[in-house]
Amino acid sequence: MTSKATTPQEYIDGLESDRKFAIEKIRLSIKQNLPDGFHEQITYGMLGYVVPHALYPKGYHCDPKLPLPFLSVASQKNFIALYHMGVYAQKDLYDWFVAEYPKHCKTKLDMGKSCIRFKKLEDIPYQLIAELAGKMTVQQWIDCYESAFNKS
Repeated sequence: MTSKATTPQEYIDGLESDRKFAIEKIRLSIKQNLPDGFHEQITYGMLGYVVPHALYPKGYHCDPKLPLPFLSVASQKNFIALYHMGVYAQKDLYDWFVAEYPKHCKTKLDMGKSCIRFKKLEDIPYQLIAELAGKMTVQQWIDCYESAFNKS
């Protein structure tokens, strides 16, 4: 469900009350733990945390006019999604997250490449999301991102 919101607050204001509570709590967990340098904005119709052009002028390779995406949160039809590009790109971070998840949540992990789906709002592991948000700095993400393109 893509939103037409243009600001993070407008995105949240457009949600149903149960989703609004969960997204606000996820947003707070991220903002309190995300290393300095990432910027919050609406990206692809959802809350996004990006590396701004001021820190990474090359932008996103798919569309260099866009800042480098890192993390996003979306209220989808049947779940809340957390998209974390570092989990997708860095095996050590993925392994850490998969191992930690059962310590924080009773439900089975529902995850794609970078998409972590939460179908039951009462089972969202906010503390784990907070820890995940703090695991990678802007420079670490840039280095990881660029290493994907510099392989021989």
